[in-house]
Amino acid sequence: MRQSFFYGTVILILAGGVTKLFGFAHRIVLSRIIGAEGMGLYQMVVPLLYFLITVTTFGLPVAIAKQVAETEASKDSRQSRRFLLIALSVACGISLVVCSSLYLFSDWLAGLLFADQRAHVVMLAAIPVIPIASISLVLRGYFQGKQNMIPTAVSQLVEQVARMTVVVIMTVTFLPAGIEYATAGAVGSIIFGELAGLFYVLWQYRRGGRTTASRLLSSKISQSIKASAAHIRQLFKVAVPVTMSRMIGSIAYVLEPMIVPFALVLAGFATSEATGLYGQFAGMAVPLLLFPSFLTNSLSVSLVPAVAEAAYQKNAPLVHRRIYQAMRITLVIGAPCTVLLTIFAEPFCALLYGEQHHTVGILLRELAPFSFFLFFQAPLAAALQGLDLAQVVLRNTLVGAVVKTAAMFLFTSRPEFGIHGTVIAMNIGITLVTLLHFASLIKHIGFSINIWEFAKIGAAMLSMGYAGWYIATYWLDSYSMVGMLVISSGASSALYMILLVAFRILGKQDVKRIPWVGEQLAVFFPRR
Repeated sequence: MRQSFFYGTVILILAGGVTKLFGFAHRIVLSRIIGAEGMGLYQMVVPLLYFLITVTTFGLPVAIAKQVAETEASKDSRQSRRFLLIALSVACGISLVVCSSLYLFSDWLAGLLFADQRAHVVMLAAIPVIPIASISLVLRGYFQGKQNMIPTAVSQLVEQVARMTVVVIMTVTFLPAGIEYATAGAVGSIIFGELAGLFYVLWQYRRGGRTTASRLLSSKISQSIKASAAHIRQLFKVAVPVTMSRMIGSIAYVLEPMIVPFALVLAGFATSEATGLYGQFAGMAVPLLLFPSFLTNSLSVSLVPAVAEAAYQKNAPLVHRRIYQAMRITLVIGAPCTVLLTIFAEPFCALLYGEQHHTVGILLRELAPFSFFLFFQAPLAAALQGLDLAQVVLRNTLVGAVVKTAAMFLFTSRPEFGIHGTVIAMNIGITLVTLLHFASLIKHIGFSINIWEFAKIGAAMLSMGYAGWYIATYWLDSYSMVGMLVISSGASSALYMILLVAFRILGKQDVKRIPWVGEQLAVFFPRR
């Protein structure tokens, strides 16, 4: 079932919000069971896991979304199925090679990659996740290309519910054997989640038409590949630069748990202290920073096929309108998230992680202002990929990763910075890549924004921040932490919404587009 760009985006945002809440609860529960040291081990392996999933999917989810959007625009559903078959064949083949190699050379890889050898057990537990996640991501990309976001949205929810159901049982069961086995049990819960999500997507594909599913299952792989050699080149034209971009990001992510603890040791910290500090940064502060990013990541998933379809039809005004819509939605949603994370960083962390993790709040407060740039990064990259400019995203990502990794070692290894040097490096990387993406969009399609409209949103954002800080500091200083956060966040957010309506940023026609409740809510809003 095809949805409009805005409708599909809202569905993904709603599902992404619930998914993020489950995922964040998963991390909070995990951090309380295995502590900072266990989270350090967890964060050593998870980046490697995501990197290997990036390798096995080979950029195919994005490539399929783009190519299927184009083939559906030309009414060629048969070619869409062929793209899916090729992508599944490639993903399964690479998964087999990667998982076999990882298992056979696990001892050597663990010694090479991890400063703490206890991560070896955690790495072995993560191997089954790779093929399951790869197949699931390819199938989601196929549905996204058809601009049907429901399978992606619901499978994410199913995955997180299944993971949350088993994580405590698996972690506590293995805890007596040691912290590394408890962490391995936590990774094992990911397997159950991925399997549940995959089964749902397969059911949706089967439900979409028994004839379609049987054609896919009965097709001869070699015959299909031979018949569509030109289309394979089209698929790989997008897949290769997307893969390289993600591999660069994943390599930087994999290098991070090696560089940061080593640099902290050089700065004078003990090994266990360095692992704990990195666990606080990567396992506690960064997840909070990334928590609102599901909003713009959901937007970018819808944006790739929407822009690809408009570009295929050579409809330049529609291309510009959809990209501008995405930027506007990103700013309206991202601005209050940046404000709340900045002014309430330490209370949030104290509430979630306990008063003993005071450093986490300081780290988040230093990271939060730059989340403004982070929110724009995924939609800008998606717009470039939809315009067949994936190689530009690759170049920008490479520049950002090199600069961030170098800065991470240089700043973190200095005793006066320590773990705060890691924060500086991350902020530099986020800002640089986002600005490069925006400059590329201006260069290639002459993209522009309404400065006055964006300035009004910025004014609403600053007013919200001041109001939230003032209320928390002068009116609610005697309240409990929970009461202070709820009242001040709610009051400042309400002010932000009022200002958006007063500045005519949000109007009746915008609210009407919201699925299910838009018509009812629109009566309370004026025309823009």
